Amino acid sequence: MILKKSLFFLFLSIASFVFSQENIIVDVKIKGIKKIKESFIQNLIHTKKGTALDSIAIEKDIVFLKRLPAVSHAYYQVFQSQDHLYKVYIHIEENFTLIPEVNLWTTTNSQFSYKLGLYDYNFLGRNITFGGFYQNNGFDSYGINFKAPNLFSRKWGIALNHQNWKSEEPLYFGNKTANYLYNNTSFEVLGLYQINLKNQFNFGVNFFNEKYQYLSGVTDASIPQNLDLDKTLFKLVYTYNDLDYYYQYVSGFKSVLYTQFVTSSTAFQNDFLIAWNDFFYYKRIKEKGNWANRLRFGLASNENTPFAPFALDNNINLRGVGILVDRGTGVLLWNTEYRYTVVDKKWLAIQTNVFTDFGSWRNPGGKFNDFFKSKNIKAYSGIGLRFISKKIYNATFRIDYGFRVSNNPGQSKGGLVFGIGQYF
Repeated sequence: MILKKSLFFLFLSIASFVFSQENIIVDVKIKGIKKIKESFIQNLIHTKKGTALDSIAIEKDIVFLKRLPAVSHAYYQVFQSQDHLYKVYIHIEENFTLIPEVNLWTTTNSQFSYKLGLYDYNFLGRNITFGGFYQNNGFDSYGINFKAPNLFSRKWGIALNHQNWKSEEPLYFGNKTANYLYNNTSFEVLGLYQINLKNQFNFGVNFFNEKYQYLSGVTDASIPQNLDLDKTLFKLVYTYNDLDYYYQYVSGFKSVLYTQFVTSSTAFQNDFLIAWNDFFYYKRIKEKGNWANRLRFGLASNENTPFAPFALDNNINLRGVGILVDRGTGVLLWNTEYRYTVVDKKWLAIQTNVFTDFGSWRNPGGKFNDFFKSKNIKAYSGIGLRFISKKIYNATFRIDYGFRVSNNPGQSKGGLVFGIGQYF
């Protein structure tokens, strides 16, 4: 009887051990990489040798990798080595990430302008962005940028930026305009913290100097013709990112909240707050369609000043409206477009798109009902083309033509807008 009981408990113990064994990863191999350092990838992913096989964790690693600028596409395979022992192969298709930047345009005063830059979005093979630009629009500008999201770990990184920017900008006094030479010299330090795959904070400080020099147009006794301001900007950015990428197609939801507090060294401009939130929603429609949306709402301290922070510009928010045609202390904006792929090769995709851009602004010193006044509401629709390299990071050349559809005569009946990268 005792022998039977002992054999029974021995059988239960063996069965419990066999059936409770986890599937274990015995090897993780990264395939297809050229410039990216394998050690960098191995340190970042959660899928590691000696851990339990978890398909959900691997899928999260794949989403994380596809968001890296150096990665065009990523997928994985699992092979059984022995009973409960598995090998995981992660396949990566790399982007070319050393990207020159060349822009040519003319300003409103027919000044021929150009911008030349060079950026590496995978510097040292470690997901570091490093580069700079030189711009001449009648004035000399330059910038140097360094961003290492994973410099210290998967969660912690840093960004350093320096810029000396000069441009001729219009300031608005009611229905009248004055042109000023604007010069901004800044030094910025940001900490980058990724809580998890979907949530991230950027925070830091920007020390900058602003100079305004009167050039032409109307004058106002309350507005000096020359300003020299030292300012400090405290920045906090929170990003929720649940986007999934498949080459040129995007699906999911993303939200980015920007908050800034600016202090000034002069009594002419008060300290002010500015905050805005961008909501993005993308949906893939059948095999070749992609519906894309951006909703923005933003407010700033409501000073009655021509230096209001929210600009109305076809390169930023309403395609076809014109270049820097107005300013406000609040913005309500919706961009929506349908993208359809007409050519899809291994290295190139071409998309057509139809879009509508709708926006409204709060006037400097105005009220919330400014958003609903017809003179502040503008809507533009149009069509466009996208030429997309599937092997070069952010190499999307876009051209859109937007035309006015609102009753408000606005500033422009429409026009062409060129750019690099998707509009949003």
